[in-house]
Amino acid sequence: MKKYIFQILAGACSVLALQSCQKDLQDELNDGKWNHERQVIDITFENQVGKATIETIDAVSGDIDIAINVNAVPDLSQIKLAALQLSYQATSDIKPGDALNFENPERSASITVTATTGETRKYTIRASEFSETLEGVYDVEDLWLYGGTGATYGGSAVMKFTAKSWCWNKTDGPAAENDNVLTFVMTGVTDDGNTYGTCVNDPGPDGKYSDFIYVGNNPEGNGNVDLNHFYRQIPVGESTWSRDYAAGTVTFTDKNGRKTTGAFVDAGTEDLGDGKSFTVENNAFSFVLSGTDDWTNIYSDYDKFVKKPRKYWVTVKKR
Repeated sequence: MKKYIFQILAGACSVLALQSCQKDLQDELNDGKWNHERQVIDITFENQVGKATIETIDAVSGDIDIAINVNAVPDLSQIKLAALQLSYQATSDIKPGDALNFENPERSASITVTATTGETRKYTIRASEFSETLEGVYDVEDLWLYGGTGATYGGSAVMKFTAKSWCWNKTDGPAAENDNVLTFVMTGVTDDGNTYGTCVNDPGPDGKYSDFIYVGNNPEGNGNVDLNHFYRQIPVGESTWSRDYAAGTVTFTDKNGRKTTGAFVDAGTEDLGDGKSFTVENNAFSFVLSGTDDWTNIYSDYDKFVKKPRKYWVTVKKR
């Protein structure tokens, strides 16, 4: 009997002890004393371009690098915080809507993040001045193509459009583009930190754009071929553009809503593989094209321009 009573008492004590432990654990969860996290997960300022680069250095310090579009702000002394994401239950000494002053020799400010335990980490924020390099006026120099089936077998080539004059109309071929003038104006920055604006493709002194109608030898016997779907990448007249810095692309949208996407390329040489390369002397807009292999007409101009174009460049020079 005594043994039975002892077992009951022991069991009761165990239940009370467990409940006490559970209560203590719940209290700790509620008051957050277990949570030492004090990180900046994401941060965005008004007129910031691209995403911030955030680095946690150690328990008490970190670095944040941002780029600010200086063309959209009078100075760097009042840069407002637009959005802030912190680790769970952490707080900070600044909040969205507050402004920081980067108008100093170091172009820096700071934010202090506090965990529920009271531990802090101070992030140094450094702002670099951003200016949209795409803005400006450009003279179109030439149009170039890398194309052809069977690159490994010598079926591909890098060609200047005007070097194949017999493939195009004499007055309305690609040569008509070589006096065009492109004017880029930036009008804003998206919430994602990407720039956008307008592009005017002026036809230049000759008043003409290329019709991109292939009139050369056609081994398939179906007459002239309209190739605007490949080569009218920069719209005629006025269009809009947006620049995605993460993807490294520029997207044009014409007045009918058609979108084309390429890249704005600096001077340099690109290795195309199979012993081929292309050199940009100043700048270029490059576009990857998706042609179809044509083994029957390999090595022909028709294959390169019409069937298997691979990459297309509009070379330009900024004024």
